[in-house]
Amino acid sequence: MTDPLGLWRRLADASVLLDGFHALKHAVRFGAEVPVAVAVDRSATLALADELAPDVRRTLDALLTEVPETTYRSLVPRPHPTGVAALAVRPSREARLERLARLPRAAPVVVLDNPRNLGNAGAVIRLAAGFGATGVVTTGTVDPWHPTVVRAGAGLHFATAVERLSVEELPAGPVFALDPEGDDIRGVKLPDDALLAFGSERSGLSVELRARADHLLALPMRPQVSSYNLATSVAMTLYHWSATGGAPA
Repeated sequence: MTDPLGLWRRLADASVLLDGFHALKHAVRFGAEVPVAVAVDRSATLALADELAPDVRRTLDALLTEVPETTYRSLVPRPHPTGVAALAVRPSREARLERLARLPRAAPVVVLDNPRNLGNAGAVIRLAAGFGATGVVTTGTVDPWHPTVVRAGAGLHFATAVERLSVEELPAGPVFALDPEGDDIRGVKLPDDALLAFGSERSGLSVELRARADHLLALPMRPQVSSYNLATSVAMTLYHWSATGGAPA
């Protein structure tokens, strides 16, 4: 019989931490390879699957090993209220790059230019997955597969292509960058092959990304309101894309 804790310790450094029931549910639903999963209360977790995710209940039944709470807490940096954690195999970089580069593109790629907040990055990945975006690319130093990002994204990294690239490495396609000085987005139809670029929460678009942009667009905003949250800006932009012709699969 496989030792789940020994397997966890062998795989932890090279794997994606799925932190909580919803992250595990989404990862399984979108085809992630999950070699080990643990729960403080296995029966309660399977009951939650019966209620919220019956499509993956059988898979979770085969995966989950019940462990004491002290053991669970030793495996994760921040315990999740559901008391569930798992490790998943990170998809190959080559496969993600191939998906991002494939043309024609049926949905935009979201580009986060040097994001600083891990929770915001995860929220954007969750939005992108929900809208059926081709992928989310980050520039800068933040690892978009950091455990905090995966937790905020509820495991939906496996539903889209998530990668870190330089501005020079961005996939082909017209770049529509969000900027307060841009044209009103309401007058523009965003093409399916667009790269939708958003600046960092603190400093906005980098010089390199601004130079790469084909179009600058502005979201409608009441005077004297300085900005929107990054995830809110992405949601508004993706909704505008979907409402003017694009749509989730």
